[in-house]
Amino acid sequence: MYFTHMPLNPTRRGTRDLVASPQRMHAAVLAGFLPDVADRDRILWRLDNPERHRLDLYVVSPQEPSFEGLADQVGWPAQPTWRTAPYEPLLDSLEAGQQWVFRLRANPVRSMRMGDGERGRRVPISGEENRMDWLLRQGVAHGFTVPSGAHDRPNARVSEERTEQFRRRSGTGNVTLKTVTFDGLLQVTDPVALREALLSGLGPAKGYGCGLVTLARPT
Repeated sequence: MYFTHMPLNPTRRGTRDLVASPQRMHAAVLAGFLPDVADRDRILWRLDNPERHRLDLYVVSPQEPSFEGLADQVGWPAQPTWRTAPYEPLLDSLEAGQQWVFRLRANPVRSMRMGDGERGRRVPISGEENRMDWLLRQGVAHGFTVPSGAHDRPNARVSEERTEQFRRRSGTGNVTLKTVTFDGLLQVTDPVALREALLSGLGPAKGYGCGLVTLARPT
């Protein structure tokens, strides 16, 4: 597995066009891989916009990408385009009890039954407390907890909330996607389960830039 970071130029029209549609962005990311690459569904990506003139693309993939075309369209001229490194060293370093700073862009939803015998429909979870409960449940299932911080509350926060609308590729209607970005501190409880979460992502809408968890050492 590989981890890739690519800085994008937010002032370019090509960048703005891609960012406006997670569906187009997903197609642009996939274009950096061979069409017959195995596990294309396991390619995760996320866009971060930590500063006004900064936009970062992160990708986790089973194959090393080749983003020349993407760099021509949305990259910075005369600057390094992207960096890719093997992901295994970080994955293999996970141990129970470790604490990591994490970031996750997610699509927290719950299933709502519309009637007897009908399939449940996914509806967005609203409210920061409810979204935090969703994150804690994800941790139980995927090998981590969020330690308590000030006032005995989880040491994490919702740092960004977005509502995006775009047309389906098939042209059969619009998609409305509600996402939030979680930033905080996690503690490893099951390294094997957390490793799988880092490779497979958390929650739905992975093709639209959700689910990728990134870790950093606490400072």
